[in-house]
Amino acid sequence: MIRNTLVSVCLLTGLLACSNEKALDNPSRGSIVVTADESLRPLVTQLTSAYSGIYPDAHFTVVFKPEQEAINQMLKDSARIVFASRPLRPNEQAVLNQKKIKGATTKIATDGVALIINRANTDSLITMSQLQGIFAGQISQWSQLKGGNQPGPITLVFDNDNSSNLDFVLTKFNVKDVKGLRIFTTRSNREVIEFVRKNPSALGFIGVNWISDGDEPLTAELSRDLRVMGVSDKPNPEKRADYYQPFQEDLGMMRYPLRRPVYVLSRETHPGLGGGLVNYVVRDAGSLIIYKLGLWPTIPYNREVNLTK
Repeated sequence: MIRNTLVSVCLLTGLLACSNEKALDNPSRGSIVVTADESLRPLVTQLTSAYSGIYPDAHFTVVFKPEQEAINQMLKDSARIVFASRPLRPNEQAVLNQKKIKGATTKIATDGVALIINRANTDSLITMSQLQGIFAGQISQWSQLKGGNQPGPITLVFDNDNSSNLDFVLTKFNVKDVKGLRIFTTRSNREVIEFVRKNPSALGFIGVNWISDGDEPLTAELSRDLRVMGVSDKPNPEKRADYYQPFQEDLGMMRYPLRRPVYVLSRETHPGLGGGLVNYVVRDAGSLIIYKLGLWPTIPYNREVNLTK
């Protein structure tokens, strides 16, 4: 009987240990690793910092990587949640399924890939058909674009070989092979900006949240000496109003052709800190931060105003 009692105590202790392991964090307390595509750095930095400001016992270790690497880190259980521009692919979801983890995918915002050029380049308008021609290898010189004043070839500049920016554009224009394209990759969106600032022949692709926060001094610094191109999905636009830039209203009204969603992908299996952050973003004041950054939140923040006589 004594032996049976000891076995029962051990089993109970083991169950409590498992329970405590799962309860190491909750929506307002604990420490988790968050990964995110580097193009979303300003957004993710402000969201996690704001949440930690509300809950001082909530700690996020945020790791910025190219999107594919960020997702892989979450699948390997080296991160709890990931901010990305796409949901999990079937083969990636299968990794969680094998571990009997359902996971969760939550759309939090509409973002855009901004096309930036050097201020010396006066050709600030481009069509989707022209971009298709560039990525098909049919257009390679600035002189082939209407209104271009730059000589020489168009250099396409991205932040990383595995970034969400590059993946999104290649998918958008159905590019299977980039060997014939003049593509240059850096190590970050900021380096793309610096490269374009120094090279008038460059066409850079960055996450719009890097240059759309009007209250952030860094935004003004990064935007200096750059132009953000207007993009039209009309093959033969007749006026300036046919072109749209990747800023808030045109993202929300679905007018900017290179818009994309922002998701939070989670492997969390209990009501934890990751879920608390996601709820803050989609149901609380986190959407105000998304507004501030010039993006379009999936669920707008509901402001209530009481008027008294």
